[in-house]
Amino acid sequence: MAFTVTMLSWGAIDFAADIAAAGEWRHALEAIKWGTDYFVKAHTHPFVYWAEVGDGDTDHYCWQRPEDMTTSRQAYRVDRDNPGSDLAGETAAALAAASIVFRRSDPHYSHLLLHHAQQLFEFGDTYRGSYDSSIEEVRSYYASVSGYHDELLWAALWLHRATGKEEYLRYAVDNADSFGGVGWAITEFSWDVKYAGLQVLAAKLLLDGDPQAAAHRGVLEKYREKAEHYLCACLGRNINGADNVDRSPGGMLYVRQWNNLQYASSAAFLLTAYSHYLSSSSASASAALRCPGGAAAAAEMVSLARSQADYILGRNPLRLSYMVGYGRRYPARVHHRGASIVSHKEDGRFIGCVQGFDDWFGRGRANPNVLAGAIVGGPSRRDEFRDDRANYMQTEACTYNTAPMVAVFARLHRLTTAITTAAAAEDPDGGSPDRRSVDRR
Repeated sequence: MAFTVTMLSWGAIDFAADIAAAGEWRHALEAIKWGTDYFVKAHTHPFVYWAEVGDGDTDHYCWQRPEDMTTSRQAYRVDRDNPGSDLAGETAAALAAASIVFRRSDPHYSHLLLHHAQQLFEFGDTYRGSYDSSIEEVRSYYASVSGYHDELLWAALWLHRATGKEEYLRYAVDNADSFGGVGWAITEFSWDVKYAGLQVLAAKLLLDGDPQAAAHRGVLEKYREKAEHYLCACLGRNINGADNVDRSPGGMLYVRQWNNLQYASSAAFLLTAYSHYLSSSSASASAALRCPGGAAAAAEMVSLARSQADYILGRNPLRLSYMVGYGRRYPARVHHRGASIVSHKEDGRFIGCVQGFDDWFGRGRANPNVLAGAIVGGPSRRDEFRDDRANYMQTEACTYNTAPMVAVFARLHRLTTAITTAAAAEDPDGGSPDRRSVDRR
């Protein structure tokens, strides 16, 4: 949930004009605040943060609408004796990023978010440990495989961006080696593994000519090298093929079989963001992505991001949109309790745990409710997809799949609109552009 909010906020910061041009700025703020309000409520003491409500094992015994749930909703927390530096760090990053988003429209709320972000970072850094070591119940569902070092670096860089205080940049520089920030060359970016994202944030300081970056140029250049390794891996420009991200025959970036579209969407975001940074840098005329297999221009990164967006929206071998509710064909049996059972408004009769499985989970018909805007896990490395509610690896929808794509869609929409408008101006007699083709980008 925290990573979802961080990515929504990052997109709203860097692509605010694009989101506004698409008419979605107010909706973006509402989505971010939905998460940050919850985080503030869950942070009940400087060194106490409520991590999870409900037990995954118990929850999976039931297939029910949220309105019918009567199972135990035990809450689990991290504190001094049961640390969770990864969770505290990611939430600090989310709140710091969101504080930038709300700085102009709601300064008081922005200050509140930043206050909690700084406290959570101090908590995570002072009492170090992984949250899945403190809360055993999360281990089977959201294990922290990468540990907590990446989240602490990620949080520090977001706090530096939110406050401008050099102490946070110095933290990321001083811990760059020991925390793996300049050591890990990564080919994925996800809710668990933040290295590629934080490396891009560090590289941005150099590209922007940040005054504080000059004193730390040596380390920040190492961060930039690792950021570019990831981006070059997506483009297939690393000389060693094993260092590149695989692609399906249809062109989807492929990392692993379970919910692969999370990696394609996060890659599309970093490609879009870095191309924007290169184009906006002081040396933009000569700026390019430095890959072992040859330099790549900003436009090439946008092109790859566009290909992933198009793939998600239906330009793939199955001609299937993996965004629910979009296009002519999309997954109809999404692995989602609320979507798969008749709405409470239509039928308010109680549906029990087992009854939900018997009457709704196992039936072959389409879900009665469309989970509009959700991006499902997506196809296999061979572009194969089975639209089956029980096929949770492919049909389960996650907020962190969709969050990175908000800014990507907004950016591509604006770029496509600009191109279409320019083409119409050059050929005034050529007829008006097809607005539907513009809007779908």
